[in-house]
Amino acid sequence: MISVGTRQAFGLFLPSISGELHIGRGEFGFAIALQNLLWGLLQPFTGMFADKHGAGRVLVAGAILYASGLVLMALSTSPAMLDWSAGVMIGLALSACSFGVVMGVVGRAFEARRRSWALGVAGAGGSFGQFAMLPFGQALILAAGWKGALFILAGAAMAIIILAAALAGKPSAPPTIAARNVRSALTGVMSDKAFWYLTASFAVCGFQTVFLMIHLPVFILDHGLPASVGVTALAIVGLCNTVGSYCCGMLGSRFRKKHVLAAIYLLRALAIGAYVLLPVTPASTYALATVVGMTWLGTVPLTNALVADMYGVRFLSTLFGVAFLGHQIGSFFGAWYGGYVFDVTGSYGIVWVLCIVTSVIAAILCWPIDDRERTATGTASTASA
Repeated sequence: MISVGTRQAFGLFLPSISGELHIGRGEFGFAIALQNLLWGLLQPFTGMFADKHGAGRVLVAGAILYASGLVLMALSTSPAMLDWSAGVMIGLALSACSFGVVMGVVGRAFEARRRSWALGVAGAGGSFGQFAMLPFGQALILAAGWKGALFILAGAAMAIIILAAALAGKPSAPPTIAARNVRSALTGVMSDKAFWYLTASFAVCGFQTVFLMIHLPVFILDHGLPASVGVTALAIVGLCNTVGSYCCGMLGSRFRKKHVLAAIYLLRALAIGAYVLLPVTPASTYALATVVGMTWLGTVPLTNALVADMYGVRFLSTLFGVAFLGHQIGSFFGAWYGGYVFDVTGSYGIVWVLCIVTSVIAAILCWPIDDRERTATGTASTASA
């Protein structure tokens, strides 16, 4: 809740930081893009460490880096400092205290029949963090200024250390038939086209969600609507996805997860298409936030559960970390390219079209995924998932 909720509020700081540092939206977007890319690049390694030594230690290190990055972000006086703080430090922190590490713990704690549901509950916690932290972050900016708000959020990030105490110790999960060591696990997924279909579709999710998180608030300002509409829209996304993540997890326990994922991407394409075609009003923005919010982080428990179904849970944090790298490559382009396109053309039109087209492509990629459990040789078993 703390780690995911805080980073969802970074879009609220765009107008203040870009004005203070005299930088364009593309430069601010690049810092957030760098954050997401490093988050993805480092996630397999922090996941590997958590699989071997325990999640608690990783979470503590992540919390310290998160707080330090937020403090340095507040003290930034140049784009380079912003890149280092919001980009490098917080990107590394998120790899240590967000989805990959936490959901690896949850995935190992539940048998296959209940795993998708449990991961949906964990995803709902992250979504509630977005709902709570957005209005909280906006209130902090109004009361203490953007720098003061970042200092206070840094203090909140340190609470992760206290919560990490519940995950002290090393994980205890027997090797599965899918892999006896991390090297064989990685070798298996790298040669499996189903894994790459899943990863590519996850990249689309990253592109869409980070573009909306960072650029929707200023897109709304560009259309003459008050800043409160953007804050409310992102809060609605978080509130709806608190329900949506849980529901996606429940659906994944009743239907084939790849089909639920395909439906999510098609629903997003329809919602974004309608928003682009209709006039931008508070009502249309809140409608978009409601529909997209129901699926916002719903892809995370489903993707995580699919990885567990296909490859087992022993190295779940590591393997999901590899898939999550795809998500974060998409996030990089969602944050940076969105700002770049606006700086060059004065409009987000091209990016909105890309969100629709790639969403349809993601749905197509999900449908043929072979979701059966892999054997020790890396081939799919004959029993259907």
